[in-house]
Amino acid sequence: MEIHEKFMQRAIGLAEANIKTMDGGPFGSVIVRDGKVLSAEQNTVTRDCDPTAHAEINAIRAASKKIGKADLSGCILYTSAEPCPMCLSAIYWSNITQVYYGNTKRDAEWAGFGDEFITEQLGKKIEDQKINFERILASEAIKAFEKWIASEPDFKEKIKDGSM
Repeated sequence: MEIHEKFMQRAIGLAEANIKTMDGGPFGSVIVRDGKVLSAEQNTVTRDCDPTAHAEINAIRAASKKIGKADLSGCILYTSAEPCPMCLSAIYWSNITQVYYGNTKRDAEWAGFGDEFITEQLGKKIEDQKINFERILASEAIKAFEKWIASEPDFKEKIKDGSM
């Protein structure tokens, strides 16, 4: 069996196992680096009472803890379904650049896990979204960023080279 298929089978197996436990939806994810599994997690939204406990998020958290940093550059994510907007954002933030997935967003919608409305909202200006956003205490909030930048003399370089 091709190596990618082996890891994808594991992600699918996690999704199917979740149907028996009802810990969350039928989703599983595996993160691999250099041919070795760093994490293999499933959706635990129901068990953890946590709407962010998607399989991809759980796998990213576990892999990051295992290697001791948030940067998962060089890792591959295998997931039983195309990532939702939240998980896709986490994939970008963690610097994963290769994702293999099984089910599409359309398949997920068919199974009752549609998220197209989130994608639509994210495409709108913040003031046009369904959630009411209101900016307050901007002059106070910016101070945390100013202190952060002052505490890191080579801040911009670290951001640019991905070491932060």
